[in-house]
Amino acid sequence: MNRRHMIAMTSSAFAIPTMSVAVPTATAQTLVDGLVAEVNDVIASNMSEAAMINRFAAIFDRYSDVPTIARYCLGVDARRASAAELRAYTAAFRDYIAGKYGRRFQEFVGGQIIVVGAKPVKEWVEVETSVRLRGRNPFQMDWHVSDRSGRPAFFNFIIEGVNMLLTERAEIGAMLDKRRGNLSALIEDMKAI
Repeated sequence: MNRRHMIAMTSSAFAIPTMSVAVPTATAQTLVDGLVAEVNDVIASNMSEAAMINRFAAIFDRYSDVPTIARYCLGVDARRASAAELRAYTAAFRDYIAGKYGRRFQEFVGGQIIVVGAKPVKEWVEVETSVRLRGRNPFQMDWHVSDRSGRPAFFNFIIEGVNMLLTERAEIGAMLDKRRGNLSALIEDMKAI
């Protein structure tokens, strides 16, 4: 068991970052309506993979709380990082996530995402969407929205039961462990992915 596994076990009670709750349910749903409309446009566009990923990066910037997501996924190592390292990591993380999930959203080509409804959950609002793809049963995708960054933005999504924040925290942690905690090496490798 390495230090990251020990930290994860002892901090499991803090699995989701604390968010302030001021965002109204209707505002969260409107945000996800806009996000879904843009994602559906990209899905229907027939553009190249590189162009889709660039569009998804812009959508990610516009609708998500990138710094909060990036810091959470880095875990305790975010506290040890200098301001410059954290900026470089956040930029690399943004591109890494846009590429990874942009490629995943390519599976949605020919399908559609539909907003179903929204409800307050703990300190955020959960907006439920239904993903309808050709030849598959519809499945649920939930978006978690808060205004912690000073504006309504999503900070997590759960797709087919897979929690993006928890998955990425585990993966970034494993990548950092592989590089023996060297954040600069992680940043450079993330840029190359």
